[in-house]
Amino acid sequence: MAKIIGIDLGTTNSCVAVLEGGEPVVIANAEGNRTTPSVVAFSKTGERMVGQVAKRQAVTNADRTVSSIKRHMGENYHVTIDGKSYTPQEISAMILQKLKADAESYLGQPVTEAVITVPAYFSDAQRQATKDAGKIAGLDVKRIINEPTAAALAYGLDKESEQKIMVYDLGGGTFDVSILDIGDGVIEVLATAGDTHLGGDDFDQRIMDYLVDEFKKAEGINLASDKVAMQRLKEAAEKAKIELSGVTSTNINLPYITADATGPKHLDVTLTRAKFNELTADLVERTMKPVRQAMSDANLSASDIQKVLLVGGSTRIPAVQEAVKKITGKEGFKGINP
Repeated sequence: MAKIIGIDLGTTNSCVAVLEGGEPVVIANAEGNRTTPSVVAFSKTGERMVGQVAKRQAVTNADRTVSSIKRHMGENYHVTIDGKSYTPQEISAMILQKLKADAESYLGQPVTEAVITVPAYFSDAQRQATKDAGKIAGLDVKRIINEPTAAALAYGLDKESEQKIMVYDLGGGTFDVSILDIGDGVIEVLATAGDTHLGGDDFDQRIMDYLVDEFKKAEGINLASDKVAMQRLKEAAEKAKIELSGVTSTNINLPYITADATGPKHLDVTLTRAKFNELTADLVERTMKPVRQAMSDANLSASDIQKVLLVGGSTRIPAVQEAVKKITGKEGFKGINP
């Protein structure tokens, strides 16, 4: 029996899973990671890179790198690289091809069928574009499933009693909040709101800006104009952010970040969780307006909502969890890997 794969085609990161013995298993990619950056790039010689390798050179080779293509799905939009034009479907297909190949090497058999998740607010055109991307990648897309519905299914909520739940999904590039009504195994999206330009990347950017400022104060050098330095800062910022979800202070140490006439310069900054929270407080607050909007659209108050599911890597940030708890009065469920 040929396996069907389940794909989370995200703005920033994507993921592929398969059912084994009735349980979904996330498939690690060739690099050994459970998620693959949704980034496609071309080298100067025209060689195609997808995922981590593409992300690692995104700052230094910006003109030939495509990120967050999901934002343009369903639009009459083209990206041109070295004189060749690509549609969002074609770029997305390159990401899907990698996920498909990684799944095939894990399963040891060809994969031709998939289900793919999309935001609840995606239009018919955006859904069709997603299906078309699958087709280009050699996948017959059996179903397009709403992301919040997929989250509810992942938590097995379709098997529970009738209830209303909130899915708070803060990803790398986008924020979505949905309110679902679950009953008799049927899941209905009552309301959805969000911010398509708010996510973990913005939190990273705040750390990068802070590091640039601190370095300028200490050394009088502006790193912002140095692409190689900024690529290193970006990676260090993301790493520091992730560490601060587990510890209250982290050290960012980048030796030989740049040099001037006096010799090499090193960046060494300690970032506390308190400082990180201060740098990003307005970003966390920005997620609250859509939460209120969704509740008002669904005509519900916090007490009407039985559960809150936290989805997306950025919901691992303690300040985000606190804010959700404050507005809904409930601890968010975060048992399943986002």
